[in-house]
Amino acid sequence: MSSAGTSGLASPPGRFNLGYIWLISAVAALGGLLFGWDWVVIGGAKPFFEPFFGIATDGVVDGRPVILRDGSLSGWANSCALLGCLVGSLLAGASSDRFGRKRLLIAAAALFAVSSVLTGWAGSFGQFILWRIGGGVAIGMASNLSPLYIAEVAPAHLRGRLVTLNQLTIVFGILAAQLLNLLIAQKVPDGATAAEIARSWNGQYGWRWMFTLVAAPSVLFFGAALLVPESPRWLVKNGQDEAAERVLSRIGGDAYAATALGEIKATIATEEIARVRLRDLLEPRLMKILLVGCALAVLQQWSGINVLFNYAENIFKTAGFGVDTTLRFIVITGLVNLIFTFVALGTVDHWGRRSLMLFGCAGIATSHLLIGLAYAQGWTGLAVLLFSLAAIGCYAMSLAPVTWVLISEIFPNRIRGTAISVAVSALWIACFLLTYTFPLLERGIGTGNTFWLYAAICAVGFAFVRLFVPETKGRSLEQIERQLAD
Repeated sequence: MSSAGTSGLASPPGRFNLGYIWLISAVAALGGLLFGWDWVVIGGAKPFFEPFFGIATDGVVDGRPVILRDGSLSGWANSCALLGCLVGSLLAGASSDRFGRKRLLIAAAALFAVSSVLTGWAGSFGQFILWRIGGGVAIGMASNLSPLYIAEVAPAHLRGRLVTLNQLTIVFGILAAQLLNLLIAQKVPDGATAAEIARSWNGQYGWRWMFTLVAAPSVLFFGAALLVPESPRWLVKNGQDEAAERVLSRIGGDAYAATALGEIKATIATEEIARVRLRDLLEPRLMKILLVGCALAVLQQWSGINVLFNYAENIFKTAGFGVDTTLRFIVITGLVNLIFTFVALGTVDHWGRRSLMLFGCAGIATSHLLIGLAYAQGWTGLAVLLFSLAAIGCYAMSLAPVTWVLISEIFPNRIRGTAISVAVSALWIACFLLTYTFPLLERGIGTGNTFWLYAAICAVGFAFVRLFVPETKGRSLEQIERQLAD
């Protein structure tokens, strides 16, 4: 079968330079690895830097000694990076259309390295917050640029798997952070006070190394990003057709390069320039596509899964587990996340994007209903863990990777960088609202009812995907553009 049936381009899949395609995609996906690593490292460090900075202190409740947290400062420490994520996403959108995808990937790698070291060795809470926001900027840039770059270099019949590769590296980063946090942290005695934790090796140095180790893969990412080519679609958009053709030839041969170059040029008006104005996105046809992308981004976050990662300590503590057990359970959630991301990698280009999204919404909604039921019936302990793992598994093979695939595919060539920036910015705003409101909802309506609320959101998401999200598997970016324009 010719690739015209699967990719819309003339060169058969067997003639693609698969080693080169996977290599440059893997380099871009290192941004995803750092995204995941830097994003969750705070979960393992939280029990230790909070006593160090005086956010967690010793107190007495009902005659029993307990560790009390300053809720506002704890929430700010846990969510401040999201402010940076929003800034980084907006910065990447405006800058990648002007300066190119490659240069921004290099800048993100450098910022990851610097911010992780300075966060780890912050001398005050204010410095910690400042550099945590800086790390968030790097996360926001990588979350925008890595799937964008991969989608623009990938042949259509491989694009789903290659963009899912970015999600796989995010999951590897999450798991690496969880394992290293577990290995770095020394055993915490049962009943340890906040003062004892603050004076311990964990409180003085352990949490610092948890953040600092992010610098190691950041340096690798920086060096590798110097060697990858620029996106051929960005090159065409900026009048560098010969450079684009060279990149496309190395990806799929001369015939593929000629056909791909023709398709790309056909979807970019000759009068277009490198800069994209935000008002261009307000054209009725583009606005419809943009709203679909933003809604998918919000759905991914408001499905509630990141609560299970960001507030794992709270959730498992409420379910009756201690600090050491919680750290081990966090690693288990990371392993489940990894296993089911491999499932997505093998199915996204066969089952299709839309089918996986529908399955994910239904599976996550059911899991959240069971978590809520467990809390309502007092089934704490193992029941909460198992239902949480079910939700994470459904998410890992559906909403987590496929949302990024769809966001990277559905926007037209000429406005893709800016449009993805807007959609990813919506994602980070939704993530901030999710993270900020969970403690408020937990106190206001209870943990079980909060998860029932997330289940209802997933049910609405199921209806939205069924009504408004097209199937995009096997189509070139230019074919998708023409399909959505009809």
